[in-house]
Amino acid sequence: MTSFQLLIPVVPLYAEATGAGEFGAGATTAALLATTVAAELVTPWLTARAGPRLVFAAGLVLLGAPVLALPAAHHLAAILAVCLVRGLGFGIVVVLASALVAELVPPQRRGEGLGLHGISVGLPGVVALPFGVYLVDLVGYPPVFLVGAVAALAGLAAVPGLPGRRHRSRQPGQTGGGLWSALRTPALVRPALVFAAAATASGIVLTFLPLAAPGEGGTLAAAALLGYAVTSTGFRWWAGRYGDRHGPGRLILPSVLVAAVGMLLLGWVSNPVVLLVAMPLFGIGFGISQNASLALMFNRSPVQGYGGASALWNIAYDGAMGVGAMGFGAVVGLTGYPLGFLLTGGLILLALPLARRA
Repeated sequence: MTSFQLLIPVVPLYAEATGAGEFGAGATTAALLATTVAAELVTPWLTARAGPRLVFAAGLVLLGAPVLALPAAHHLAAILAVCLVRGLGFGIVVVLASALVAELVPPQRRGEGLGLHGISVGLPGVVALPFGVYLVDLVGYPPVFLVGAVAALAGLAAVPGLPGRRHRSRQPGQTGGGLWSALRTPALVRPALVFAAAATASGIVLTFLPLAAPGEGGTLAAAALLGYAVTSTGFRWWAGRYGDRHGPGRLILPSVLVAAVGMLLLGWVSNPVVLLVAMPLFGIGFGISQNASLALMFNRSPVQGYGGASALWNIAYDGAMGVGAMGFGAVVGLTGYPLGFLLTGGLILLALPLARRA
């Protein structure tokens, strides 16, 4: 996650610096997340056959190794090629990790277990997400790319501790419990779609906030991203504890409202004070939505369906982020950043009726 969080705002900046423009900047995130979704479709199937250990190792290599080619990538096509390969690795890692957490944590503590998992994947973002942008201004792109590659590949040291093929009988992808079964279950699809609305906005701010924030050197953008990372991580954990005691479903509607308010405030992105309030507020809503939606989906799934539920949730997450980044990049030249952020806040509000049903 350090590799992902460090580079997701940096690669769009790098693409724009090579002359790709705002559309090219958005295309880098969209390419990464397009293949992420493709990998998420097949990860339950792959894991059932090869086991978590081998599949997780492959994911880490695909996520980290291609980054080493970015310093030599001076055209958009080459940058997009790197992003496409990295997306495959990221899709494998996120689906497999959350599915294993759901299997290992007792059901009555599942929300908190997912919250702790959220901290483990969110804390790297607290440091890496804002300071990647800041470090680029200090040391340039190649050293930041090197750190991103090493961060992913270092995870290989933990892979021997994962289950091997002997756990195949417990793996997702079994008949009646895979992704296609989840897609045919409205009780799972509804919370995934609600979360996708907030994830769309997340893909937009992570890609374009460093370009939209006022000032030079990325300091203000880094501070805003830090606020977002801290609140989204902290409230993802809080939502898990609350959900275990009172039910995660109670948090779905409030999370949509808080995320929408934070995004609407970004309509005044040129005001530094508003910016530093809006991003943490959006992070609160987004963090709650992350935990509540995933816990709700696992609670409504049989054990053999955890892989399918995890894949569906991650597809909603990464697919929406990619669509958001690509779509925003295509229209921001016409609307400008303030109006674009306001429209994004309105998009989140459109999910309110579905949130009530979810």
